[in-house]
Amino acid sequence: MFRIFSACVFAALLLVSAADPAPAAAPADPSAAFGARESVLSVSLSPSGRQLAFISPGPGQTTFLYTVDAAGGGTPRETLSADGKPERLQRCGWVSETRLVCTIYMIGPSASADGQVVGMTRLVAIDTDGKNVKLLSRSVRPDDQYVSFGGGAIIDWLPDSDGSVLMAREYVPEARAGTRMVDKREGYGVDRIHTATLDSKVIELANPRATRYLSDGRGTVRVMASAQISDATGYESGRVDYYYRTKASRDWKPLSTYYTVRDEGFYPIAVDPELDLAYGYKRDGGGRQALYSMALDGSKREALVFAHPQVDVDGIVRIGRRGRVVGVTYATEHREAAYFDTTLAALGRSLSKALPGLPLIHFVDSSVDESKLLLQAGSDTDPGRYYIFDKGTKQLNELMLVRPELENVALATMKPVTYKASDGTSVPGYLTLPPGSTGKGLPAIVMPHGGPSARDEWGFDWLVQFYASRGYAVLQPNYRGSSGYGEGWYQKNGFQSWRTAIGDVNDAGRWLVSQGIADPGKLAIVGWSYGGYAALQSQVLDPALFKAVVAIAPVTDLASLVEDSAGFTNYRVVKNFIGTGPHLREGSPAQNAARIKAPVLLFHGDVDLNVPIAQARKMQDSLKGAGAQSELIVYPGLDHQLDNTFARTDMLRRSDAFLRKALKIQ
Repeated sequence: MFRIFSACVFAALLLVSAADPAPAAAPADPSAAFGARESVLSVSLSPSGRQLAFISPGPGQTTFLYTVDAAGGGTPRETLSADGKPERLQRCGWVSETRLVCTIYMIGPSASADGQVVGMTRLVAIDTDGKNVKLLSRSVRPDDQYVSFGGGAIIDWLPDSDGSVLMAREYVPEARAGTRMVDKREGYGVDRIHTATLDSKVIELANPRATRYLSDGRGTVRVMASAQISDATGYESGRVDYYYRTKASRDWKPLSTYYTVRDEGFYPIAVDPELDLAYGYKRDGGGRQALYSMALDGSKREALVFAHPQVDVDGIVRIGRRGRVVGVTYATEHREAAYFDTTLAALGRSLSKALPGLPLIHFVDSSVDESKLLLQAGSDTDPGRYYIFDKGTKQLNELMLVRPELENVALATMKPVTYKASDGTSVPGYLTLPPGSTGKGLPAIVMPHGGPSARDEWGFDWLVQFYASRGYAVLQPNYRGSSGYGEGWYQKNGFQSWRTAIGDVNDAGRWLVSQGIADPGKLAIVGWSYGGYAALQSQVLDPALFKAVVAIAPVTDLASLVEDSAGFTNYRVVKNFIGTGPHLREGSPAQNAARIKAPVLLFHGDVDLNVPIAQARKMQDSLKGAGAQSELIVYPGLDHQLDNTFARTDMLRRSDAFLRKALKIQ
């Protein structure tokens, strides 16, 4: 339940002082220091730029909303709290200088007969003094078909209004008890809502096939997505049709078709009202994701906006409360940005000079007139800190630390590397060595990333930094099957192309040994989600390579993963993604437990919506049946990310002790 507090609590936030930093040193309790959740989970700037609103964690799953003077003075004022049983504050944004809208996330049983646990969201509006709380979300059935938009979504903050928003909401037919009043509306629609009075106006009628809307930032809906159903079973086909409106018409016209499994077609992400076009992602001639534009004037003229010759474009840079698109981002060895806006490009260069040790600069928010910018900056050895930049005075003021527990803690540098796979392919990755080490003869960890549709990139990583602080070298391979490098590198994804992906992961371990970095008797593998799958499946390919396995929230049985989605509308999409054939058995560690010789430690939350805990339990049963040494640690009430300081601290402490024992580290 969420509740309102009048007392002001400083919580875990650290307002940065002008005191000189202490010399870097090792933390007294590394597990607690690195396991602590970020002190700032979400932050936004008020329309005037004079106030900040931020969400900070408390004990367990509790979360707190604070507002504070953006100039850095005064104590944060507590506005709202969620106790994590089950509600958690996820993000908050300003709709006026005195009012905010917050997304509350929760996990609970669905309304279906089986009572399956699902995720849900609700949106509430609240004044900065904690008063006039209003629920903006409509009542919807809490089952998985509606989780993607559950309680609705703000699609336009309407910065020229005073407290109104455009909100996409799910409508379910309902009758009011004791009356003859019946609401027959069904589907996804858009309403203009005044967040203080709840006065509303229908902007888009509820559409049973609509799944997403894009506004132009000026109160006009210009793009609609419609997910196609494959057959009478009601399963989604993986095809999404997009429609658009010209400025002078209310009629929907076909814009593009996008196929989710194949990642094929034009996928709209933003509308530019001045240029009268939609920006979207699409594969270029080389199979890499690029940013394209498509005219919304009726011509549907398509133009390439930006493409990178080596990697995918995977993000856009937006500025202002209207979400003006000003550039793109992509990751080569480091995260980079290319700006279309010349003023912002010059500002980016100036900020890079002003913050030479913090090259990862991200624009978070701005005032309505864009005269004040909220930004975050960080690096591999700095978890991040927030700044306010005033264009008028050209002053850059530091506000908050993302992880105050790690301030003045010696952190390890992350170095981009490449290594040769067994077939001669060069595989990129990142190597992190313990601070002050020689880099030779170390206990070492290969850490494959999750996904599999993901990639690692340069920057702070709390898991990597913990193990480096404990004396391990850590290598993160961007194996084939990773996203970010084009469809040729992605192949058929890390499940269907598991032999190639896991082969690359194992070759990362062999490279550490060949370079003298790793002691071959002290080589381990640690992974989360798909990374946990890769850690376990690495043993199936080569049982002698790694001497210990840590798998966090792992996929362990591919056929079961498909069947787990059978009750949801995305069943066909999941089935097509994972595929059919012999790899369902050959590529499942739970089906090949007899080949696993190294000791295994498993961690899992018991309300994981990404990977059901049944996957870890099946793995544990299979390992025990095969006579292997294994242990499963279950965290009650936690989901895939284990967003709990106690659980993360416990996991780090247990995994370190397990590795030290298995690898015989003194």
